[in-house]
Amino acid sequence: MPIDDGFIYQPPLDPLDIIFEDADFVAINKPAGLLSVPGRLAEHHDSAYFRVLDLFPNAKITHRLDMATSGILLFAKHRDAEVAASKMFQARTIKKNYIALVQGKINSNGSVEVPLITDWENRPIQIVHFELGKPAQTLFECIGYDSEKDVSRVLLTPITGRSHQLRVHMQYIGHPIMRDKLYHPEPFKTDLNRMALHASYLSFMQPFSNELIEIVSEPEF
Repeated sequence: MPIDDGFIYQPPLDPLDIIFEDADFVAINKPAGLLSVPGRLAEHHDSAYFRVLDLFPNAKITHRLDMATSGILLFAKHRDAEVAASKMFQARTIKKNYIALVQGKINSNGSVEVPLITDWENRPIQIVHFELGKPAQTLFECIGYDSEKDVSRVLLTPITGRSHQLRVHMQYIGHPIMRDKLYHPEPFKTDLNRMALHASYLSFMQPFSNELIEIVSEPEF
């Protein structure tokens, strides 16, 4: 993913937080501000994948989180696990939930189904495009509301996995994610020092042991 001109990458230096490990997979709690994979420039080389490789030299990344998003990031320990994870993501048998703080009061639960495409002249921004966009669906559930700050706490479930999907879908329905510098019209009108989006839950059937794996991570916000 291209990084904006003028951007200075200063990833957090917290030790790697491993929250799940078995013979085939390892999951970390990625901090906000850390790239999932190395960028093209040398100064953007530090990443969750780079740090995981220090401990697991054969590790392969199975999916990605935006740099500003924190939470569960799953890695395969070997090639067979990588292939199995890829098949599970393609079949949508891996379940993922996110917690977010969004602007305004959400009065009901629902689904956002609008197609997305990259705005190539303004990458990495994604936009809704009904003719050329790829299908995208997000389920949302309000789990709290702070009337003083006019902020809702929501549980988000991506059915598809488009780039910036949760961020664009929440903006589309008029509830942008707090501190989202790309999609919130007033991103700094908050006391948060990071974007309020966290990958909080991931579950799948372990393809080699047929055991149900459930990984949970609570957000800091």
